[in-house]
Amino acid sequence: MLTRRTFLQSSAAAVLATSASRACADTPGVTDAEIKIGQTMPYSGPASAYGVIGRAETAYFKMINEQGGVNGRKINLISLDDGYSPPKTVEQARRLVEQEQVAFLFNTLGTPSNAAIRPYCNDNKIPQLFVATGAAMFSDPKHFPWTMGWQPNYQTEAKIFAQHILSTKPDAKIAALYQNDAFGKDYLIGLKEGLGDHAGMIIKEATYETSEPTVDSQVVTLQASGADVFLIAATPKFAAQAIRKAFDIGWTPERYMTDVSQSIASVMKPAGPEKSKGVITAVYGKDPTDARWKNDPGYKEYAAFVAKYMSAKDLIDANVVYGFGLGATMVQVLKQCGNDLSRENVMRQAANLKDLELPMLLPGIKINTSPEDYSPIRQEALASFNGASWEQFGELYMG
Repeated sequence: MLTRRTFLQSSAAAVLATSASRACADTPGVTDAEIKIGQTMPYSGPASAYGVIGRAETAYFKMINEQGGVNGRKINLISLDDGYSPPKTVEQARRLVEQEQVAFLFNTLGTPSNAAIRPYCNDNKIPQLFVATGAAMFSDPKHFPWTMGWQPNYQTEAKIFAQHILSTKPDAKIAALYQNDAFGKDYLIGLKEGLGDHAGMIIKEATYETSEPTVDSQVVTLQASGADVFLIAATPKFAAQAIRKAFDIGWTPERYMTDVSQSIASVMKPAGPEKSKGVITAVYGKDPTDARWKNDPGYKEYAAFVAKYMSAKDLIDANVVYGFGLGATMVQVLKQCGNDLSRENVMRQAANLKDLELPMLLPGIKINTSPEDYSPIRQEALASFNGASWEQFGELYMG
């Protein structure tokens, strides 16, 4: 017998289901069987070492789809090459949204690239989720509510470097090499803030453009300054060049390098493992070359993924670890969305991640977001390269 209460409950459920279905029907790229998302990635150009991130994420979603997808829907990631060129990023982002009809953008890579499309995404209320850059400008929900970062803030990381320099080498003379855009400049801002009254320890700065073939001349100039600490805020190609050139000219400063260039496969090996010994970076993920994780359940899960969906050489690449983590974060957001995959709800759920633990994050690091906090990861530890792997030292720093 149908009572008034069960009738009302059934009616309410039907209304909610209809509303959710309508929300999905009104969202481009969403059907009952699929959610289509897009990204730009530098598969070519000066930052092509990062292209493996897009391959890892594509592989991760393939794994998820083989397991049945998320809430019954398969994830269709359309990943386009932008060559790390902002004008090309704009062109490809518009293609993804206007022609491919993706629901939203995910993990588009690069500081200048994301800066170029941020106005377009926010003006059109298209989620620009978990951008692949730690520039502080992408964690500004008040002014850009449709754009969210993922990895630790570059300025915060540079402050961590500054703290370490002050505690271990209080009379240091620092030289800084950085990319001439918001990515590189964030490191200089953070370094100066971290040094505070001791910012005068920075005695020489040199910038480079991504169109330059090498940074050899900049490294020679920095050596001539007499600096005994070298900050390298550069993408993989140029970071490897800087490490190698400094060694080759007999310059042996203490070296601090951005976390986005910690890949052993695309930076430390090309620079030369022996030449790279002693380089310090900041880490928030488990190094797949570090033997201490050999029996760790999270590492085993990652290794099984790489073994089945990628190649053996990809196992040690920190960029693959990164893509693995991004894929897992995106899946969690979609799970939380349930059947309401409207752009508004996708953004709402991305801003409502609570104590999310991922297999390859360092123990103690959890992802948290809120409508006022668009910085999912705020902790890092320091690590030194021993010629074969990264060795973490010290405790986690909170940004």
